[in-house]
Amino acid sequence: MVNPFRHTHRVSYAECTVGNHIYHSRYLDLLEAARGEFLRALGPTVMELQERDNIFPVIEARLHYKFPARYDDLLTIEVWVTAVEKIRVNFAHRIVNQNGRLILEAETFHVCTGLDEKPKRLPEELAAKLAPYLPALPASGR
Repeated sequence: MVNPFRHTHRVSYAECTVGNHIYHSRYLDLLEAARGEFLRALGPTVMELQERDNIFPVIEARLHYKFPARYDDLLTIEVWVTAVEKIRVNFAHRIVNQNGRLILEAETFHVCTGLDEKPKRLPEELAAKLAPYLPALPASGR
């Protein structure tokens, strides 16, 4: 794995259930926020990409829950790129708490479309900025 992008998030009371753990679907919001900050750090924000007629809907998500995150935990959400293809971009994610405890592992799969929701090529500028975050292939795989 290459060095991932890291985004921190403090768990709010509103994200938690009565049992004091983040409600399962809220993790998708955390992953989205981290991916948005990752893109912002690379250059174009999600809104700037949208203004250029590029959106990246999630077409599949896989989440593996390992341990509950609770109110006031300080989470680190790691994001890295696993694939950049003609019209697709895939991300891997890890969430750990302030004690380094693994909370969640996830993958999200996206397709590039225009605002008309028709698939289109990834913008070359974005693909070039994402490429350094791809894991290196072993020498035998090149």
